Amino acid sequence: MRVVFAGTPEFARQALQALIAAGHEIPLVLTQPDRPAGRGLKLTPSAVKQAAMAANIPVIQPRGLKLDGRYAEDAQAARQSLLDAKPDVMVVAAYGLILPRWVLDLPAHGCLNIHASLLPRWRGAAPIQRAIEAGDPETGITIMQMDEGLDTGDMLLRLGTPITSEHTAATLHDELAQMGAKASVQALELLQSGALTREKQPEDRVTYASKLEKSEAPLDFLLPASQLARRVRAFNPFPGATMMLPGLDAPVKVWQAVALPKAASSPAGTIESATAEGIDIATGDGILRVTELQKAGGKRQAVSTFVQGWQPE
Repeated sequence: MRVVFAGTPEFARQALQALIAAGHEIPLVLTQPDRPAGRGLKLTPSAVKQAAMAANIPVIQPRGLKLDGRYAEDAQAARQSLLDAKPDVMVVAAYGLILPRWVLDLPAHGCLNIHASLLPRWRGAAPIQRAIEAGDPETGITIMQMDEGLDTGDMLLRLGTPITSEHTAATLHDELAQMGAKASVQALELLQSGALTREKQPEDRVTYASKLEKSEAPLDFLLPASQLARRVRAFNPFPGATMMLPGLDAPVKVWQAVALPKAASSPAGTIESATAEGIDIATGDGILRVTELQKAGGKRQAVSTFVQGWQPE
């Protein structure tokens, strides 16, 4: 098929490469404009743009797609590029721009989105993190027929996978990126054969995955230890869970922590012990053991190393 691809980060790059490997013709790729990155803040192309350039696929980077919006000139140029591409379908993964109606209607088979949750659960910006934080037993990939709503389109294909106690947002992201790549290829195979069916999302099961905010980083030790441990995993690597420690004038970032199956003997927030095994902190229900952390401006450290250089008041 002739597939226009729209995406930006690493999650999307894997899908683009899978579609290329599957033999689909990719006449055009849309991605976000280059952004400053690294210590030198050098303008850096997105992961998707780098993959497209390596495959000699034309790339456009409109700042907006509304024909009457602030970036109308970009949108008009993008519209002409899409018309010239004559796509059978557009595949979208973490693109970063809302697609207006004219884009949704332009490809013969519309636009298919690779969404990192089992819709209708966790529509929105941070489905991977919110699934871990909520303690969901599973998540997955949904291939969805896009409409003008926020992840409200019909479901075309759903693939599930368990969420384990070892998953962080980073590791689950990587697994779902691979699943999304495979699912996109599978969906196009079904589309070509006429076997791709639509299913409406049940509205009574909808939840929303709000955008992660830096203000969520500080750990509230009045919460149960099990909930705090999930939050540490969900916020790894961004925005990162943080806490204050005696003797330090800035929050430390908590990279790994586990909930211990024992009751606290002190008020919530009290450090009950600090050993090479972990820093044990009383919570609203149980003990949170911190096992990897990072001082402001420092490197990630196992707690066994950290406690050697930490002198609490």
